[in-house]
Amino acid sequence: MPYRSDVEAADALKEVYQQIRQEIGKVIVGQDEVIKFVLISIFSNGHCLLVGVPGLAKTLLVQTIAQVLDLDFKRIQFTPDLMPSDIIGSEILGEDRNFKFIRGPVFSNIILADEINRTPPKTQAALLEAMQEKSVTAAGVTHTLGKPFFVLATQNPIEQEGTYPLPEAQLDRFMFNVALNYPSFKEELQIVKNTTSTAQVSVHKQLNAEQIIYFQQLVRNIPVSDNVLEYAVKLVAKTRPNSEFASPQVKRLLNWGAGPRASQFLVLGAKCHAVLNGKYSPDIEDVQAVAKPILSHRIVRSYHAEAEGLSAHDIIEQLF
Repeated sequence: MPYRSDVEAADALKEVYQQIRQEIGKVIVGQDEVIKFVLISIFSNGHCLLVGVPGLAKTLLVQTIAQVLDLDFKRIQFTPDLMPSDIIGSEILGEDRNFKFIRGPVFSNIILADEINRTPPKTQAALLEAMQEKSVTAAGVTHTLGKPFFVLATQNPIEQEGTYPLPEAQLDRFMFNVALNYPSFKEELQIVKNTTSTAQVSVHKQLNAEQIIYFQQLVRNIPVSDNVLEYAVKLVAKTRPNSEFASPQVKRLLNWGAGPRASQFLVLGAKCHAVLNGKYSPDIEDVQAVAKPILSHRIVRSYHAEAEGLSAHDIIEQLF
């Protein structure tokens, strides 16, 4: 990359981020927060879980992002009969009487795991190694996935019949758990207008794989002050009922808190959020800006919290 310094590269990332948002906006109406968190997860080398009712353009959003970023894209429809080999691939006997490995759809840059909770835990577990180690093991041989690699999964929060809750280990591998809301009246009006005509919209590529990898490294190079680092780690510690930092309210409302991955993602997410907003180092506001979608799926509410109708976001808000 022809950037003379990290400051110049950070300015370039902020500029290209705005261009990416404009291109995605040609296809996706609204959902600004969702787009922001998905892009932060990509530049932070994380994964994202999108939770929303059908028809909110979750799949279209992922497809559009893959086009704008010029990345290989594969969609996997998770169903109860899906097998691990349908994701990672399998060995077959070739014409030369030797076994050879046929790669599955996981060997791509962006994986859309559509309705990920509709497949049994055995198949869900096929993604665990890919999401953490960026590799898959088949027949004792480890195959490295290409870079960059992201899993963007979707989930329907309403219809739970015939679904399998995601294991905690897999949930923890998602950097963000982002909830999609219904569009506003004006946004829905624009959506209907755009999708019921013959108009064709094309998006232009803004980045490629090599540039994304460069910007991922840039985000890691962003300096962070000790007080922001301590704030992020302490915020996560406050979610743990047995922690010295936990308040009596937290001990009453939570059964389980977030693990160390939450602290790591808070710092990485804050760094990326700072750069995308024109800052060269994150502050406490950047940590708070990314905290809810990072912590919400890592805490387990108690009976008291559920009885009082307190959501995970409500409890996190109290921690601030």
